[in-house]
Amino acid sequence: MKIVTVIGARPQFIKAAVISRAIRRYDQIEEIIIHTGQHFDANMSDVFFEQMGIPKPHYQLEIASLSHGAMTGRMLEKIEEVLVKEQPDWVLVYGDTNSTLAGALAAAKLHIKVAHVEAGLRSFNMRMPEEQNRVLTDKVSKILFCPTQAAKCNLLQEGYVDNINYLPVVGDVMFDAAKFYSRHSQRPRELPSDIEIGNFILGTIHRAENTNDLSRLRSLVEALNEIHQTEPVIVPLHPRTKSILDKNGIVVDFKVLKPVGYLEMIYLLKHCSLVVSDSGGVQKEAYFFEKSCLVTRDETEWTELVEHGSNYLVGVEKDKILAAYDKSKSAKIDYSVPFYGNGYCAEEIISYLLKDGCN
Repeated sequence: MKIVTVIGARPQFIKAAVISRAIRRYDQIEEIIIHTGQHFDANMSDVFFEQMGIPKPHYQLEIASLSHGAMTGRMLEKIEEVLVKEQPDWVLVYGDTNSTLAGALAAAKLHIKVAHVEAGLRSFNMRMPEEQNRVLTDKVSKILFCPTQAAKCNLLQEGYVDNINYLPVVGDVMFDAAKFYSRHSQRPRELPSDIEIGNFILGTIHRAENTNDLSRLRSLVEALNEIHQTEPVIVPLHPRTKSILDKNGIVVDFKVLKPVGYLEMIYLLKHCSLVVSDSGGVQKEAYFFEKSCLVTRDETEWTELVEHGSNYLVGVEKDKILAAYDKSKSAKIDYSVPFYGNGYCAEEIISYLLKDGCN
């Protein structure tokens, strides 16, 4: 069996590392990796292949820094060329990026089966490019690997058929990654030596709705600045976000780090006291490492964590962030609830792809 894996963005490298490691246990499976180039910064892309033992991509498309439409169209064209040449049995796509949608569409138009890892997630905000990508990818996929029961319920409500070979709940591949790579975590070189384990807050700011809206960005930064007066706040910051802050004179009091690799991010998640993030992945990874997360968005795909009480959906209003910060200090959370499976998601995915019923 031949699988073509399409990746292009940071979270997908992590997920692909887990699945690729499982694939290599099977002599009867050949994996061909396409890297679209959607993330091109070396510290945000190449380092992941080096740190995580992902096989080097067979195809490097180097498509980046374009509008959503142009990027997706260019990827669709180039991925199609590879699929015509390779003739795989499956195309494996991850998450909700332009690379995800382009890979799925290219395969579907060639009548090649699509497997969507992390299917069924919904923010119910169709203005988000990610929501558009995930909804359309689900529509053309042969098998939808749901990370949670809530994700499967979303699909059932949309009219998908309740079939174990079509909508399996396999758990979250990022939980597999967190368990495996936790032992290899690395302290970031830029992290100040006086920062004590368990005595700092980890923040991330990257989502366009926060960085492109200066009023939202200012409010978020002001909240983090105020929290920093009580407890150190550490924020690995993408160069684009830092440029926006500098250009608009938005004063940052908290400690800014350059972008970190996954192993450094795992270290920060393991050793912080709280997470403040607008990242879809980080708000979930916080739960893996038994940390509460203040989610600085207006909606979230991981609603089960908000309902459970470990995460707080706070938006960017300063007062709401500060109130949730105070509340989180005394919260008692049961982190043993297995929302995201047992850490063997990758093996389950490969098992389903090998089943005769899915061929």
